[in-house]
Amino acid sequence: MSYPRRISTMAAALLAAVVSTLALTSGAAQAQTVEYVALGDSYASGVGTRSYIDDGSDCNRSSAAYPSLLAEELGADLAFAACSGATTGDVLTDQVGALSSGTDLVTITVGGNDTGWAGVVQQCAYPYPWTCDAQIEAAEEFIRDRLPAKLHDVYDAVESAAPNADVIVLGYPRLFNGEECNIITRISPAEQAQLNDAADLLADTIGQVALSHGFDYVDVRDAFDGHAVCDDAEWLNGLSYPIMESFHPNAAGQRDGYFPLLDALV
Repeated sequence: MSYPRRISTMAAALLAAVVSTLALTSGAAQAQTVEYVALGDSYASGVGTRSYIDDGSDCNRSSAAYPSLLAEELGADLAFAACSGATTGDVLTDQVGALSSGTDLVTITVGGNDTGWAGVVQQCAYPYPWTCDAQIEAAEEFIRDRLPAKLHDVYDAVESAAPNADVIVLGYPRLFNGEECNIITRISPAEQAQLNDAADLLADTIGQVALSHGFDYVDVRDAFDGHAVCDDAEWLNGLSYPIMESFHPNAAGQRDGYFPLLDALV
């Protein structure tokens, strides 16, 4: 009787077919590249890292910024649209066009410039008798009353332009620890506390709006505790030259603050 040999031959052929199919499937999966679009402002573009990509723009995009670090980690195809100084309106006008139905992943940090945050911090840095109470109060009022609608508009546009993408929103850290270590500036401990309270309001507001869209939200405040301006290991620049570097994450802040949280989530 030749049945056992025939069965053995059939089993071998079936096994070969399964192995071949698995190999083809694995190869196809490995060949698929993540299409990643990074949107946002200077915190996303990498201002503060002191190293910028020469891409012919004034956006100050950095290979040390969290989008570049994540793209390298994933082997992703990065469309780096984030730009220094961008507001929510700028994202809608100049950045959302980078999205498509083929986009797999979107990250975004935006909202700080809408509040006029840089001008608020600058006002606080002026010497006595100048104060910044009114500017902080105006920024907080804007965050409560007007910023949510602007964020909804951006997130709606992202959902529409990239319907198949996972969207991750990243927030902002607190800048200060209560110490005064920059001789040229005078931001008192009380003003620093007020600015940190406003930063908390901003972070909470962005997180609430992001979660209402079903997006993931990366809150970086705890990660930056112990690494604020004037801390021994600063992840945030104090007053710097050129001035645009001031009060932004440095390379360590991007690498050790933003990136690990984002990488763990992805």
